[in-house]
Amino acid sequence: MFIIFLITGLIVGSFLNVLVYRIHTAEELIFDRSRCPHCKKQIRWFDNIPVVSFVILKFRCRDCQEKISWQYPIVEIFTGVIFALIGWKFFVLIDTTSWLSTAYYLFMASSLITILVYDFLYLEIPGSVLWVSIFLAIVFGLYMDGMSLWNLESNTLNLLDTITYPGVLAATVAFVFFFSLSFFSREKWMGMGDAYLVILLGLILGWPEILLALFLAFFLGAFYGIIMLAMKKKKMKSQVPFAPFLVLGTLITLLFYSPIINWYFSLFM
Repeated sequence: MFIIFLITGLIVGSFLNVLVYRIHTAEELIFDRSRCPHCKKQIRWFDNIPVVSFVILKFRCRDCQEKISWQYPIVEIFTGVIFALIGWKFFVLIDTTSWLSTAYYLFMASSLITILVYDFLYLEIPGSVLWVSIFLAIVFGLYMDGMSLWNLESNTLNLLDTITYPGVLAATVAFVFFFSLSFFSREKWMGMGDAYLVILLGLILGWPEILLALFLAFFLGAFYGIIMLAMKKKKMKSQVPFAPFLVLGTLITLLFYSPIINWYFSLFM
């Protein structure tokens, strides 16, 4: 099953590369064939095989010989690895309930990777991807909770035993924090798009998992900033996209929350 999820992720990663490009250029997403961004020639099906075609073509377009961006294989491989890890963590063949959860997390991972790449390239979070994902996250939470939201015997709400409650709590706390950073700094410290993004992250992770994701995001962002300054590729006033680090922190937390927390507490025992 690991291989199946990996291959599926490679294929989806190839689609996400196209999605990022076409959202930015407002091109037709479904029916238009992939084209070289340089010569605009249609890419043949056998030149569209994830990772493999990139290597066979020696990193160049078959027609114009312009270099193919490393973005394409990196996103494909990254998506493949994330899909494989999600399958390993959530999918149980004999448990049909896990099938829906796995599909949900695969979709959310795809959305987050799209946001990561888009913000990294264009310093902007694609609203269409974000708001559709937020809507589906809410629908998924309510569906999985089902009738457990209401206790028929005591005629009360079972908020603490649901997926929805910790998700809404995490989304609210994260949004208020990021909105405050953005509002009071006039978007110098944090963009408003990041404040909307953490709503989605909170709904996906819940409480208190969101706290680890945000910590990792700030840690990774600071580490990246220090490296870029040391290499003189960025200046103190340079604009750095933060959504990629929020996404990375979220994916790490989604997949490895328990091992990380257990390791942390073991340091003090």
